[in-house]
Amino acid sequence: MKAVIQRGRNASVTVEGETTGSIDEGLVVLLGVTHDDTEEDAKYLAEKITNLRIFEDDQGKMNLSLKDQEGQMLSISQFTLYGDCRKGRRPSFQNAAKPAPANELYEIFNGYVRDQGVPVETGAFGEMMDVQLTNVGPVTLILESKDR
Repeated sequence: MKAVIQRGRNASVTVEGETTGSIDEGLVVLLGVTHDDTEEDAKYLAEKITNLRIFEDDQGKMNLSLKDQEGQMLSISQFTLYGDCRKGRRPSFQNAAKPAPANELYEIFNGYVRDQGVPVETGAFGEMMDVQLTNVGPVTLILESKDR
């Protein structure tokens, strides 16, 4: 699994003009799933992301986690994270998991985040979505479950 994590404020996702999820303060996570990902990958990323110390403490140092901040997560499925642009001019999405197993692991990831005590808002799997956020910092990080 691959996650793009952005520290965000006033983030939301809409589908066909309807807001499906929004947060005030926390993390926006774009999550991609590939063929050989498992529930262990989802669990690893959920625990890693919720405990990642990327929020400032009283001294302005990145020393606090999403859980420490009592923040929220806006989780959005993003198959294009596994787009391969090395050949030609059109990305290949062969490395992205098929919709059914990808959605299952996406939901498992969200469940593990909730198990960490973090409220999760979501987009709509497989739909065209409009995502808006204020990236605070800006802070943007990329994590891959296979890199552990």
